[in-house]
Parts: sequence; C-alpha cells; structure tokens
Amino acid sequence: MQVAAASQARHDAPRPPRVVPIHIVPRTAATRHDLPRCSTCAMRAICMPPGLTTDQFARLDAVICSTRSIKRGDALYRAADAFQSIYTIRAGSFKTVVIHRDGREHVTGFQIAGDTLGLDGISAGKQNCDAIALEDSVVCIIPFAQLEAVCRDMKPMQHHIYQMMSSEIVRESSQMLLLGTMTAEQRVASFLLNLSKRFKARGFSAAEFHLRMTREEIGCFLGMKLETVSRMFSKFQRERLVHANGKTVRIEDAEGLARV
Repeated sequence: MQVAAASQARHDAPRPPRVVPIHIVPRTAATRHDLPRCSTCAMRAICMPPGLTTDQFARLDAVICSTRSIKRGDALYRAADAFQSIYTIRAGSFKTVVIHRDGREHVTGFQIAGDTLGLDGISAGKQNCDAIALEDSVVCIIPFAQLEAVCRDMKPMQHHIYQMMSSEIVRESSQMLLLGTMTAEQRVASFLLNLSKRFKARGFSAAEFHLRMTREEIGCFLGMKLETVSRMFSKFQRERLVHANGKTVRIEDAEGLARV
C-alpha cells in the first residue's frame, strides 16, 4: 500500500515545464529545402535590417541552421543554461521569467513573432532567465559564433544587432519607469498600447488581438495582483476604452487609452 501511495504521489506531483533539447541540423543538400530562409520569411522586415542584397541574405540563410518547434508550456531554455545561440520567434509567443529563491515567478517580458530571445546570455555566457512558450511556437536557431563572423563583414547586420541590444536596454529602462512611477491604471493602459504597436508593426490589427498570456501573468509582469488587473480591464470597459471578451481584446478608443 505504501509503495502504491508513493507511486501515485509521484504521478500527481506538478511537473515543471520541460526544456526542449536543441539539435543543430547540418545544412546539406538533402535538408536545405527544409531549413528556414531569411530571404523568404514573412518576419524578415522585423528581425532583419532593411536593404540587404541577395548575396547577404544567402549568407544569413547559411547561418540559420535550423528551426525548432516548442509546445505550449515547454521551455526553450532555462536560466544558467550555456549560451550558444540566439532565437528569433518565427511563429507563436513566449514569456521570459526569473525564479526567485522562494520559488516565486517574476515575468520579465512577453515576446511575439519577430522578437529575438537569448540576447541577455551574451554577457555571462549563460542564459539569465527561463523562456517559456505561451502557445505552440516555432523559433529560428542562430548560432551566435557564426553570426559574429558574418557581422564582421556585413556592417548592416552588425548595426542591427547593436540596435537589438540597445532596444533591450530601453525596454528595461521603460519597465523600471512603469513599475516605479505609474499607477495601476497607467500600467495596464501602457501594456495594451505597447502590444497594439507591436502587432501593428507586424502587419496585424492594432485594434483587436488575442492575449496569449493570462491576467495573472500580466499582473506578474506589471507588478500587480490578479484582482487589480481584472479591475482595470473592467474599468476600461465601463469607460468604453477597451472591450474584452475572454482573452480577445479590442481597443475602442486608443486616444483615450493614451490619455490615461
């Protein structure tokens, strides 16, 4: 009976999101047609510099060695994993999280198609956080050593990497401002307007979109309780700034939301 109980307890215990192993696929004649091509990707305007030549795209196509599918809830990588590659989201979305010593999770960002993951691992040679898929997603794997070699000869790409790093610094500074000075109402309004801007840049609707993250995860990112996030959504809905139906959000008055 004790053995059976122990076996059942192990079966019922919550399991952490599993890390999906990354396997580098050699670029051979047999596999080349299955591999990602920057030159034909719909996200290239977001994750690649403008004005690249055909030859430059061909060099980048040679660097992107594989894509990887990540199931919802699985980890692309975890904090302290060795840094080897950066990852561009081809489809889907992720959250990056830091786990406190007491086990609490703090969400540090939400990434959507076209965004890049893993840049924070460059400084220490290891990943700084966990990257968890919010839905079934696909990433392009970019070995950083090979990317560095390309950047030495391809100045537009080198400048683009610098821009991405700079954007991370700006994003973190904005997050500190949001958490340190804004009211709960302003934080939620800023969050929705930021998502709207990012979706618009990718050719999607700026007014209506589906939130892949939960209200609790939004609160964790904004430094608020779940109840406060829900209350702010209800307030915006009463004021006809936003209409929320489950996870689908429609911004009805963007100017009014900006005034908040």
